[in-house]
Amino acid sequence: MIRNILFDMGDVLIHFDRDAFLDRYGLTGADRTLLLREVYLSVEWSMLDRGSLLEEEMVGIVCGRVPERLHKTVRGLIMDWEKPLLPVEGMEELVRELQEKGYRMLLLSNAGTRHHEYWPAFPVSACFEDVLISADVHLVKPQPEIYREAVRKFGIVPEESVFIDDNTLNIEGACREGFRGIVFHQDAEELRDRLRK
Repeated sequence: MIRNILFDMGDVLIHFDRDAFLDRYGLTGADRTLLLREVYLSVEWSMLDRGSLLEEEMVGIVCGRVPERLHKTVRGLIMDWEKPLLPVEGMEELVRELQEKGYRMLLLSNAGTRHHEYWPAFPVSACFEDVLISADVHLVKPQPEIYREAVRKFGIVPEESVFIDDNTLNIEGACREGFRGIVFHQDAEELRDRLRK
C-alpha cells in the first residue's frame, strides 16, 4: 500500500528552464553561450547541489572567468534564478488532491542551500510535511545514500513510497533502493493517471 509520495522540485513542481533564465537578461550570441557554460553547465553548479560550495562563493568564482560587464548578470543567474518562481502547470492542484487523500507529501531534491529561502514562497510548499535537500546532506541523486537518508529522515518504508522525478537516472536510483518510481514528462494529467494505476 502506498502511503508516501516523494517529489523532485525542478521541472516537476517549479520550472527550471535555463533558456528562460538567460532570456530574462537579454543574453544572445557569444555572451549567452559563455554564461550558459560558466554558470549552469559548470562543475560549480553541481557543487552547489552537493553543498560543497555556497552561491556567493560561486558568484566570485564565475566572475573571475568572465568579462566584468557580465558580473551583474552572473550574480542574477546564480542568486535570483527563481525570480519569478514559475509553477509547473497542474502540479499544485495534483499535490493538494493527494494530500487531501491522506498521502504524505515529501520533497527530495538536488538543490543548493538557498532552497530554504525560496521554497517557502512557493504556495505548494505548505502541502509538504518534510524536505530533504541534497546540499544539506552532501549527497546528490542518484547516489543510493541519499535515498537511504530519505528513508531515515522521513521515517518511511521504500515499498510504501513513490518517487516522482523528471530525471530517469534519479528514478532508477530510487527503484534500486526499493521505491516505486515515475518519470515525470511535464504533464500533470499523465502523472495523475500513472498514480491511479
